[in-house]
Amino acid sequence: MIYVVIIFLGLSILLYVLLGGADFGAGIVEITTQSKMRDRIRATTYKTIGPVWEANHMWLIITIVILFVGFPKVYTMLSIHLHIPLVLMLIGIIGRGTAFVFRHYDAVKDDMQRVYNLIFTYSSFVTPFFLGLIFGAAVSGRVNPTAVDYYQSFIYPWFNFFSVSVGIFTVMICGFLAAVYLVGETEENEVKSLFLKKARLFLVLMVLAGGLVFLAAEVDELGLAHLLLLEPITMGILFLATIALVVLWLQLGKGKRKVSRFLSGFVVTAILLAFGYHYFPNIILTESGENLSVFNSAALGKPIDSLAWALLIGSLLILPSLFYLLFSFQRPKVVD
Repeated sequence: MIYVVIIFLGLSILLYVLLGGADFGAGIVEITTQSKMRDRIRATTYKTIGPVWEANHMWLIITIVILFVGFPKVYTMLSIHLHIPLVLMLIGIIGRGTAFVFRHYDAVKDDMQRVYNLIFTYSSFVTPFFLGLIFGAAVSGRVNPTAVDYYQSFIYPWFNFFSVSVGIFTVMICGFLAAVYLVGETEENEVKSLFLKKARLFLVLMVLAGGLVFLAAEVDELGLAHLLLLEPITMGILFLATIALVVLWLQLGKGKRKVSRFLSGFVVTAILLAFGYHYFPNIILTESGENLSVFNSAALGKPIDSLAWALLIGSLLILPSLFYLLFSFQRPKVVD
């Protein structure tokens, strides 16, 4: 049953990046847009993510529950040694959600709208940045459970070039997903043209940020590029992602939004799958070499079995409703 839990954990992370990441990316696209066009960007954003943005956090909640129940050692170590970026990420989630609601539904349109806009856009940047930073810190091998001073315990694991580069990479992924998704959500040629430019811009920035991750890994002596070269499967997955990026670049602007969305989702899925395969089964790499994996940190026995059954039964109840929600708020008048 542990493999059932592992699969749900991986899928929850993937879906949070694909769906929640696109929501965060909407704010990132907005913050990088000229002020004269932002009102029109917001109008498209409201129609697109307004009905479903809160549902996307379900995947993060499932991830946290799986770690808390199924992998308590991992949950504990993350909560202790990475509590600073975790708290900042959660503040970003709360601030973004609150600002989104108030700036859209506030009965009084006054100067507070500027405050709501600032909170929404900057929280949309801060949240995925710290989400990626946490992942980078977890696999950087700097977490030290035996550390006795504050800096080594709570700052050193995440305050480094590699972790920051992964955070920047995550931000670019979110902006890329949002821009591609939003291209097909408007009938205004000027707005659609803007989203197309943003999609190409964030595609390039995502590739550059990915290169920065490998550069940071070399600077921090993690040897990530060398290790990946020794894994044909990982290199094959990244090669497919590269091909998909080239095809996506050629497809953008042709009006085939389903193809573009599929390719963008495939690229991000391939990236996560490649790095997941590389680090599997480890979740946290420690400085001492006593890494926490999905096997040595699992709560074996009844807890993991009960969690697996809860996930299986819950998926049968929740997933159809979620898919119906997403389907219900599609805009059929926008055609390919």
